[in-house]
Amino acid sequence: MKKMTIKAYAVKHRLSIFNVVKMLKAGELESETVEEDGKEMTYIVTNDKKEEEISQKIIKAPKSNERALKEDVSRLSQEVKALRAELEALKKSLK
Repeated sequence: MKKMTIKAYAVKHRLSIFNVVKMLKAGELESETVEEDGKEMTYIVTNDKKEEEISQKIIKAPKSNERALKEDVSRLSQEVKALRAELEALKKSLK
C-alpha cells in the first residue's frame, strides 16, 4: 500500500484535482487524513487491485488528428492575413 497526496494522484492518473476529490467523496478511493505542521493533509491509500479498477474506469481523451490541426492552422492564418489587409484598407480610408 502506498500513500500519495491528492495532487500527486491527479498528476499520476492525468486527472484534475477536482475529479480526484469527487472520487474521494464518492468513496471510490481510500484516504487517510494526517496532521502535518499544523495542517491536515489528505493522503490517498492505493492498492494494486484498486489501481487497476480505477485506471480502467478512467476514459482516455482521443488523440487529435495532426493533419486536421495543420489544416485548421493554415486556414486560420489565411483568415488573419485577410483581416489584416482589410484593417490596413480601413486605416487608409480614414486618413
